[in-house]
Amino acid sequence: MNEAIDRLSALLERFRVRAHLFHNGPLCGVTHFAAEPGRGFLHVMRRGEMVVTHRRGSGAPARLRLREPSLLFYPRPLAHDFHNAPMEGADFVCATLDFEGGESHPLVRALPACIALPLAGVDGLEHTLALLFAETERLRCGQRLLADRLFEVLLLQLLRWLLDHPEQGGISLGLLSGLAEPRLARALTALHEAPGQAWSLERMAQQAGMSRSAFALRFKAVVGEAPAEYLAHWRLGIAQAQLRQGRSIKAIAAELGYANASALSRLFAQKTGQAPRAWLQAQA
Repeated sequence: MNEAIDRLSALLERFRVRAHLFHNGPLCGVTHFAAEPGRGFLHVMRRGEMVVTHRRGSGAPARLRLREPSLLFYPRPLAHDFHNAPMEGADFVCATLDFEGGESHPLVRALPACIALPLAGVDGLEHTLALLFAETERLRCGQRLLADRLFEVLLLQLLRWLLDHPEQGGISLGLLSGLAEPRLARALTALHEAPGQAWSLERMAQQAGMSRSAFALRFKAVVGEAPAEYLAHWRLGIAQAQLRQGRSIKAIAAELGYANASALSRLFAQKTGQAPRAWLQAQA
């Protein structure tokens, strides 16, 4: 059992995810879901069976057969097709997921292209699913708004479960693997909560209760990048999100612990190949 630390709140407070219900009911024949920038999907198959296909080389299995109520989670844009028998269409509730920062969202970068799980195998979803299904069975005031929020709760519960069962979710490397490892989770959570502090390798290792060399080796092996590199990516993601909100590069640099705006601009140039202003214009 992992230590009682909150491994997700700081992450999702910095980089939000918004869900939007867009389908409720059966689907028959072939249904295509297109890839759109910054958008993922969360599908819940309530009943029935179906085949899901992805294009080869997409990072997801070319063909999946679902034989029981299941959840399908696409954290990043990925075209997919549902194949249902014309007379016995499976029943779904489906939502789009808009990740703040798009593919630079830390969870988007950390998760597999597709996660498919039987509902019976994921503990803790029962009450949320019951509320979600009840809301979608008949039209009531505020239905869409409440369904959107319930999908966001469902996603948070799924992420909790993945932290405790990374292998079952197909997660072998990256941020969630690091948060699933108790010692690394302490260091990662501290970085997420206070990105502007002066984080030396020694100080990060102290948070994890490890020696500097052991921490550096373990962090790279589990998260997939060196601690300083991860911190730079985390700060860059925060800076990008705040630039989109209209904050100045000078104010962002001070908040993230840089001596001046030029230091943060150098990080932008190193990681994106653009100065902050040029990057923001390209995003627009």
